[in-house]
Amino acid sequence: MPDFAYIARNMTGQRVEGTLVANSERDALSQLAGRDLFPVKVSADKKAMAAAASGEAIKVPVRIVVPVYAQLAALLRSGVPLLRSLQVISEQTSHPKLKAVLNDVRGRVEDGTTLADAMAHNPKAFDELSVSIVRAGGEGGFLEDALERVAAFAEQQGELKSRVMGALAYPVLLSVIGVSIVTGLLVFIVPNFKTLFANLERQGQLPGVTTALLTFSTFLQQYGLFLLAGMIGAGFLLNRHLKTERGRWQLDQFRIKVPMAGDIYLSLAVARFCRVLGTLLHGGVPIVRSLDISAESTGNKVLMAAVQNASENISSGQSLAEPLGKSGHFPKNVVEMIAVAEQSNSLESVLTQIADSLERATWRKLDLTVRLLEPLLLVILAIVVLIVVMALLLPVLKMGTTV
Repeated sequence: MPDFAYIARNMTGQRVEGTLVANSERDALSQLAGRDLFPVKVSADKKAMAAAASGEAIKVPVRIVVPVYAQLAALLRSGVPLLRSLQVISEQTSHPKLKAVLNDVRGRVEDGTTLADAMAHNPKAFDELSVSIVRAGGEGGFLEDALERVAAFAEQQGELKSRVMGALAYPVLLSVIGVSIVTGLLVFIVPNFKTLFANLERQGQLPGVTTALLTFSTFLQQYGLFLLAGMIGAGFLLNRHLKTERGRWQLDQFRIKVPMAGDIYLSLAVARFCRVLGTLLHGGVPIVRSLDISAESTGNKVLMAAVQNASENISSGQSLAEPLGKSGHFPKNVVEMIAVAEQSNSLESVLTQIADSLERATWRKLDLTVRLLEPLLLVILAIVVLIVVMALLLPVLKMGTTV
């Protein structure tokens, strides 16, 4: 249903602004009258109407949605009805897309749809994990706890992602600056020495490192644009290949096998799987459905296949730990802890402990790797610049000796 913005006056003459969901402007006016409000201006949100008419899902960033879960849980726990809670959150938010989504959810709930089903109609705002936990909470009578659990999980994952991106930002920036400096030297500075060394080159007395440097510099000057175009074209073709099923599988295999970085990536993916699975099980979602959702959360086709295989084993009455161990992608200590947890019927709590432990260990490993990577990049940059300088200085020294 469309989203209508309104300006009205209440019984005491005070100005009231907000939004509401209605089938038409007439319906919006009727709703305002039912609230004892006198409309001054009612206008439809054209973007929301267009999206509703086309069936297009409205995309809202995760960081914008996360506070909604905590706010909704707090209002419900305080005894505020669900419809009123959704309306309050919608009126308070300043994000237009989130406001449209919340009004759509409220309209569907008002029509008799459950909160989880209403959220599921907006898949670009509420992911499958959140919807499943909210559905389990609604059916089990612990909706407030479910919403708080979703909020805590989403906030924790967002913080972990921010920490990883923050740790990698400096090495990436350093690499870009280093490549730019070396390329600038080769394209703009080194060619100026070619005429200076022409006499030594004719006499065959030019050092080999200088000859190689000048040759490479000339190549970049003459064919640099073609090389750049070729790299862009290769990147485009590689990107298209990686979007295929086979390409994605090959990329995910490479991610978990690359030295150093592969271990960190694998540990984070396994930790995310354990946390999602533990959260779903704690929320009352059946284990087979929980495995299907948590398989997607790994973000890796290879790990997803291993989890899906484990799901099939669970359906046939077998354990979870055995197929995960046979896949060879899950650490042995993780598999052992899952096996013990299954026997003691404490799987959901143990999975959360595993996720916490893996994330702490992975963060320490990532921090150490980044600390080692920064000086290593500086040393590599210094060596490359030193080679360029020495290649230019050797002929100058030779010319001075000859004179």
